[in-house]
Amino acid sequence: MLTSSLYTTRAVFFDLDGTLLDTAPDMVGALNLLLEEESAPAVDYDIARKVVSDGTKALVTLGFGSNQSDADFTRRCQRYLELYEENICVDTVLFEGMEETLSFLEANNIIWGIVTNKPEFLTMPLLKALGLDSRAGSVVSGDSLPVCKPNPEPLFHAANECNVLSTESIYVGDASRDIEAGNRAGMVTLLASYGYIDDEQLPETWGANGIIEQAPEIIDWLSETPELELDAQRAN
Repeated sequence: MLTSSLYTTRAVFFDLDGTLLDTAPDMVGALNLLLEEESAPAVDYDIARKVVSDGTKALVTLGFGSNQSDADFTRRCQRYLELYEENICVDTVLFEGMEETLSFLEANNIIWGIVTNKPEFLTMPLLKALGLDSRAGSVVSGDSLPVCKPNPEPLFHAANECNVLSTESIYVGDASRDIEAGNRAGMVTLLASYGYIDDEQLPETWGANGIIEQAPEIIDWLSETPELELDAQRAN
């Protein structure tokens, strides 16, 4: 049995885009700035929001189509990153209820940290702009290590930085790679269904230990001390 509670959980780690922070307004905004530069029509926000977690390449493909030349695609990806970096924290905010959740963790001496595939040159300025860099016990970016999620090594690294075991930790994410990485690291995994999930995806099949619809449900999860059965693969 795998138990998660205030008594057994020493750390909670979060994915960044679509889990801790609602970065879609600025990430989609940067894409529309790029489209405007090239006299192309803006993308629909609701459609673009669902691919934000897949990063720059997915957004540029959404905006300009899949038949771009390699040279144009590379140039547009680079320009997109420049525009996003220049507008890194215009409308980005913590998801609703997340500040309450972080404050609860801090008040109960539970370390929280971030494990993201977002590169460090974007991650750290964003966290600093929101005053979160000094609060996080660990920040592991997509290029902090030679590998990134779904490899579990970034999660092991974050736990080690916080001087906790991965088995004493929870990982919260909104993508299949998050749940895979968390499961492989032996963490309790929670799927943030409020995040950037495409309509065609089947998140209930990703193997998360629980699904949350809003951030404060993490508090409920800890307080109610749910007991979870590991599937055969994780038990081995």
